[in-house]
Amino acid sequence: MSEMEKTVGDAYGAVAREYAALVDRWGEDRPLDRALFPVFAELVRGRGPVLDAGCGPGHLTARLRELGVEAFGVDLSPGMVDLARETYPGLRFEVGDLAGPVAEAGSLAGVLAHYSVIHDPPGRLPVTLAGFHRMLREGGYLLLAFQALDGPGVLCEPFDHRVAPAHRYSPEGVSVLAGEAGLAEVARLVIAGSEDERRGFPQAHLLFRKQE
Repeated sequence: MSEMEKTVGDAYGAVAREYAALVDRWGEDRPLDRALFPVFAELVRGRGPVLDAGCGPGHLTARLRELGVEAFGVDLSPGMVDLARETYPGLRFEVGDLAGPVAEAGSLAGVLAHYSVIHDPPGRLPVTLAGFHRMLREGGYLLLAFQALDGPGVLCEPFDHRVAPAHRYSPEGVSVLAGEAGLAEVARLVIAGSEDERRGFPQAHLLFRKQE
């Protein structure tokens, strides 16, 4: 684990219970934020294991399991993983790099990365996407969610995330990088910035399939 990853993991560990309380009611008043989640679950259900990359307190890992998906979670933060194991003792959670050697090559039916790649600096994102591609089987799916940029020609810019250094990314730029990693975009939902009362950022949800 790099120094950057350790810093992010430690920062989230320090606020694990506070963060868990914030996300416990995930999307209940924002149905658009959940729109592609059940679609992703339907696409991967019954096809093999699914990684919740950057699982935090495990809330989405648990929701995937409720939808019949063979999901497990990995997070950089030992504190988050401890809390996830405490909250959902029947599920599997591990400490590790989001796209590191947490699963064998070609073994996963899907990867969920819900606002976890925002902590990747620009030079790291292609490595993360390549790692997701390596772990996915042919025809497997990746669902990415992140705070988005809406200006042309810029891949990313930093923003004032209150836990750890973070970037928001251009959906077009991320799609290009994913394509270079062998992941084809199959669906996209970009929620207008006017729907984000806190920062006014668009929110991007991109669905990719590993090319055969």
